[in-house]
Amino acid sequence: MTEIRVPTLGESVTTATVARWLKQVGEQVAADEPVVELETDKVTVEVNAPSAGVMEPPSVKEGDEVEIGTLLGTIGSGKVASPPVKLAPQPIGAGVNTPPPAAGPVARPAAPPAPAMAHAPLPAAGKMMEERGVSAEALGDGSGKDGRITKGDVLAFLQRPAPPPPVAAKPVAPRAPDAREERVKMTRLRRTIAQRLKEAQNTAAMLTTFNEVDMSAVMALRSEYKDAFEKKNAGVRLGFMSFFVRACVAALHEFPAVNAEIDGEDIVYKNYVNMGIAVGGANGLVVPVLRDAQTMGFAEIEKAIAGMGRRARDGQLKLEELTGGSFSITNGGTYGSLMSTPIINPPQSAILGMHKIQDRPMAVAGKVEIRPMMYLALSYDHRIIDGKEAVSFLVRVKEGIEDPRRLLLGL
Repeated sequence: MTEIRVPTLGESVTTATVARWLKQVGEQVAADEPVVELETDKVTVEVNAPSAGVMEPPSVKEGDEVEIGTLLGTIGSGKVASPPVKLAPQPIGAGVNTPPPAAGPVARPAAPPAPAMAHAPLPAAGKMMEERGVSAEALGDGSGKDGRITKGDVLAFLQRPAPPPPVAAKPVAPRAPDAREERVKMTRLRRTIAQRLKEAQNTAAMLTTFNEVDMSAVMALRSEYKDAFEKKNAGVRLGFMSFFVRACVAALHEFPAVNAEIDGEDIVYKNYVNMGIAVGGANGLVVPVLRDAQTMGFAEIEKAIAGMGRRARDGQLKLEELTGGSFSITNGGTYGSLMSTPIINPPQSAILGMHKIQDRPMAVAGKVEIRPMMYLALSYDHRIIDGKEAVSFLVRVKEGIEDPRRLLLGL
């Protein structure tokens, strides 16, 4: 007697459903002939006979849930009676004597199982379809043998997005205008921004990490040198943004994945920094690009940012100025934001969020002191940037701001 057991069905598959028995009790079975069909969440598989023999009564019935190694049935060593030989018809008058019929019932060969009806569900699939109210017509051809519907087919159908509602036969009358409302068509610029930000939410594995930075050193340096800086650079003011741009450029050099992007199955590392700077414009917040920021000094950065801000307010930014960025900075603090989770600007992989500078009590050398603090947020694409890289990058930015001498010395 030979046992038939549930074989290994593949990685992560631990159970299956007995879909149907392909051999009946008492049938002769050849070695390696399919005897039972199992259904998993992924595929339908046939289990073959380990040896030749006669099918014994099964240990499980159709519809049962079985685990790997479960005994399905056995094959005995006996043989079934051969079906009677059908004699060829004899010509009339040939003189062949026909023997009288034997007493008792005549042995007849077992009728072959009826072929599976097209689209007919397997037991586990049928049960799920009944519970979920899914019809065979809605599923169509199944992936099982003879086109039968499997449990995996039902699951795949249930996971499909809901179809859009049918279009009404008659056009819907437009909503009556309200004198208190104003309808304005989105500009091409605004449509581009909306499309790209929504794309980031749909495709990126976006995550945000936070830190805080003591702005005391930068504020003191800026207060001491802002007049001399403005005088030397023909009216260009020294702001905080140039410090953050330089701090980010230094950190991006150390952590290049934050400055990279995904292109299909490749990661594209940039040997330059095209820094997107979010500024308020006539049509909302836009992100023009500061190209080759790694080659620019404080005065060049401040002058370029001032120019971009002016063109944004006047609505004079060109579409090409909003593309090609490799990393971005947004400063919600100019509008009073204390904390936020900025959205990545695709195909970039990260964006730094600056926020409002606020005096808070901090523990400094064992004493409580009031310090001007800012929360920093780094949103990043976890598909390409690991958490360790993201946190370390933000710490490097924090160190550069809290000790601006590092930026001047390239440390």
